[in-house]
Amino acid sequence: MSHTPRSPRSRTVLGCALLLAPLIATGLTGCGGPSSDPLAAKPYDAADQVAFSGVSESRKTDPDKPLEVTAKGDDSRLTDVTATDSAGRYVRGELTPDGKRWRSTVPLAAGTHYTLRVSTEDSGGAPGRRTIGFDTSKAKSRLKVTFGPEAGTYGVGQPITAKLSAPVKDASARAVVERALKVDSQPAVDGVWHWVDDRNLHYRPRDYWPAHATIDVHANLKGIRVANGLYGADSKPLRLTTGDRVEAITDSGTHQMTVLRNGQAIRTIPITTGMPGFDTRNGIKVILAKESSVRMTGASIGLGNSYDLLVHWAARVTWSGEYVHAAPWSTGSQGAANVSHGCTGMSNDNARWFFDTVRLGDIVKVVNSRGAMMTAFDNGFGDWNVGWDKWRAGSAVATAPPDGSAPAESARLRPQV
Repeated sequence: MSHTPRSPRSRTVLGCALLLAPLIATGLTGCGGPSSDPLAAKPYDAADQVAFSGVSESRKTDPDKPLEVTAKGDDSRLTDVTATDSAGRYVRGELTPDGKRWRSTVPLAAGTHYTLRVSTEDSGGAPGRRTIGFDTSKAKSRLKVTFGPEAGTYGVGQPITAKLSAPVKDASARAVVERALKVDSQPAVDGVWHWVDDRNLHYRPRDYWPAHATIDVHANLKGIRVANGLYGADSKPLRLTTGDRVEAITDSGTHQMTVLRNGQAIRTIPITTGMPGFDTRNGIKVILAKESSVRMTGASIGLGNSYDLLVHWAARVTWSGEYVHAAPWSTGSQGAANVSHGCTGMSNDNARWFFDTVRLGDIVKVVNSRGAMMTAFDNGFGDWNVGWDKWRAGSAVATAPPDGSAPAESARLRPQV
């Protein structure tokens, strides 16, 4: 390919006023017409002035390899290089000061079409252009994210969960994943992801979610390189809403439960909680499920055939079997003594009212029990028992000074009644 050499880069620019008379004389009506300015010329095809490395128009490009564009010869240089995917996202890169080489500084996405646009300049200042398109090869292994819970309306204590299809252990790979997981709420809150283990993350705000909030969760991970050979897959987004702020404060010392809606007490209920040796766990729990009837047996907690009951109006707060439920057999002790095997018992009428009032994600906070603290992740949603600084420390991207708090004490995992 050849092109006509242009004039030197030093040039004189004349003002419109000086050109006005000649233009009128020739029948022209503006400051247009031919120009000797090389920058005003139509760019020539710079195919013979640039070389590409790590990219090919005829075969799939390896997304793990960087892109390189080089200016060929001594009489040309690169003035601009842009690489964008089909969604218009730019690939970051660096151009050397002498304009001879550009190199991408971030990995490409797998299974994606890119457009690479190169601008050049010859020794005379004439502009050249070269545009190519290419496709990256598909990933051999894909990382899928499944968000939870299911779409719907929840209490203000409901954490967001993200389950990964493959373990992610490396800190830098975790940061890639976490930055791609987006949570937006109206009204806005300060929240962060916390790595529970190599496959699971939880997201929560500093405090509970606002009442009547809308929460949108999605992943920008598709095609993104997480680690060698592992790229993000497409993930289904999630939308949640919250209802009123409902909190049940369970005081094992006074044997009373106070239920609040949006900060106002709406009912006080006589209760019984765990007896010595079966003390109810202290701390903040979240309602996990509502079961109008559930069978509870002594054998499930190592007490043989001591009881076998069909229990009604049961709101589950731990996976190991702690509920808030109707306990008509203990009405004489409710409000006076703790006689259960760990659950919170109340009359049939109060249990039915509680069951109808609460929803999944509502808060049950137990205080003044002799039991251990509710654990954070292995027996339900004890996320709120983790201090905010410690919670942020579980993020791969957020930083916070330590607050000196100790981990929550591990609690027994056993079914209770």
